[in-house]
Amino acid sequence: MLKINSINKSFGEKKVLNDLSLEINEGSIFGLVGVNGAGKSTLLRCISGVYQGDSGNVEFNGEDTYRNEKIRRDIFFVTDDPYFPLASSIRSLKEFYASYYPIDEEAYYKTLRMFNLDENKQISSFSKGMKRQTLLLFALAIKPKLLLLDEAFDGLDPIVRYNLKRSLYSFIEDNDAIIIISSHNLKELEDICDSYGILENGKISTYGDLLESKANINKYQIAFNKEIDESFFDQFDLMHKSKEGSVYSLVIKGDRDEIVEKLNELDPVILDTLSVNFEELFIYEHEGGEKNVL
Repeated sequence: MLKINSINKSFGEKKVLNDLSLEINEGSIFGLVGVNGAGKSTLLRCISGVYQGDSGNVEFNGEDTYRNEKIRRDIFFVTDDPYFPLASSIRSLKEFYASYYPIDEEAYYKTLRMFNLDENKQISSFSKGMKRQTLLLFALAIKPKLLLLDEAFDGLDPIVRYNLKRSLYSFIEDNDAIIIISSHNLKELEDICDSYGILENGKISTYGDLLESKANINKYQIAFNKEIDESFFDQFDLMHKSKEGSVYSLVIKGDRDEIVEKLNELDPVILDTLSVNFEELFIYEHEGGEKNVL
């Protein structure tokens, strides 16, 4: 289990993480989302033990990730801006990682072929996407118990992204592990993550099971052939409200069947229910449930 205990982290006067707490169980692919500058990369660096929190701590399987070097051997961090030693190749990097991590040779060569990388070429000649694939290659070959991916899909072509997702599925099925993926592309996360957390104002403002959360928030398009008292909508956990012509668009959190039953009390001429995607879920949660005043 990964357990983040009231961690705080500031850089000068800027407070990035603010008494943040979170728990993630094994066997989970967790999507970490937030606007630019929310502190996603800082949080991943604190989890990996690169940064020490100003207060609080991060524990993985009961061990402090900053203080315990041994537990960090179970963690692998693919950063958003990969750095490699000068003049290194994938082959020389493999020798370097082998001194710290056990490497599964079969997984290494399988992933090398999947990414179509030349292990003898200098990494400095690689594109940004190829450099990211190089780190992902070692992540899948090392098989850590905690894998941290910062913008993992950035710069990858569609076929590579598809193959990577398949590999991550296999990885989580075959290993008692945790994967945390930070990404701006919420559609990518929706395809692969089973749980998520929204980082906002230095804290995880919302987190949970992705499918359950999406099922609990729905859009309703409703129209009437008469004037209605809009205060009727106040009884709902209303996250968004707008109107175009005679059609209201409502985003409501709660049991869909119960909400539809209530809305039908208004005798609408149109009532359609639409599911939200992960991107919409993030937008409505990020807005904090603010209503658009008509």
